[in-house]
Parts: sequence; structure tokens; C-alpha cells
Amino acid sequence: MTTAIYPGTFDPPTLGHLDIISRISRIFDKVVVGVVMNVGKNPMLDAEERVRLLGECVAPFPNVEVSSSDELLADFAARYENPVVVKGLRNQIDYEYETTMAVFNRRLSPELETFFITADREFTYLSSTAVRQLAAYGADLSELVPEPVAKAIYKK
Repeated sequence: MTTAIYPGTFDPPTLGHLDIISRISRIFDKVVVGVVMNVGKNPMLDAEERVRLLGECVAPFPNVEVSSSDELLADFAARYENPVVVKGLRNQIDYEYETTMAVFNRRLSPELETFFITADREFTYLSSTAVRQLAAYGADLSELVPEPVAKAIYKK
């Protein structure tokens, strides 16, 4: 069995993230959505909120689970059977960043492979950063994030 690790800060989870999760859940035996810490970011939603919200959003996918980690991705992935990392790519900037991260992960764990999946064209513009910025101005988020996520953001 191969376990796909889909890591990210998911602050907040977007419809683009859910599209990637849906697609990789059809490819891999097991998918672990890993809410990971990024020391360079100040999250709007705490890790527990993101795990809870993602759990609600991925409930329709029986082979998907959500977990969190504050360790290196290579160490987190080592917890699982036959892990591979899956990263979504929206554009060339994502590609450059994610290939660099893949090289570092392979250096830390030589057997850990990274697979890239391109974003659906309707989500190539969508980022958690943009959602946070729009939310700060009270914009309608209904076409950007799942309903439970929008409700959580509006409460903030």
C-alpha cells in the first residue's frame, strides 16, 4: 500500500486544496493530509481548527485522513507505510519552490519521492494568502473555500 502525504499549512483550506485531495484519493491507496507548521507564517486559524475543518471537508473520502505535525516533512512521512509526498502546482513559482523542497526532502530521506499534480485551471489563481486578504475585507468567500471554512473565517 502506498500512502500519499499531502502537506501544507492549509490556512485556510481552499476549494483548490479539496480538488487536489479528491484527485489524489482516486490514485493512491491512502492519503494523509498533513497540516504542517511553517515558521515563516502567522496563521489565521490555529492548527487544531485547520485539522477539524479539513476533517469535515474530507469526510466523503474514505481513504483520506487528516493529521498535523510540527516536525520536518521527511520525519512526518516516515510514520507511514510506503510514503510519497504529493504537492499541487498552480504555476511556475510553485514549481520552483516545490522542486527545491523535494530535493531537500530527498536529502533527508533518500527513499522519499515527491509527485506533482497540476491544479485544475479554475484554481490556478487561488491561494490561502489571497483568501485571508479577501476575508480581511469581508469579501464573499463562497467560491473559494468550503462552506465550513467560510463560516469559521467569518467568525474570526
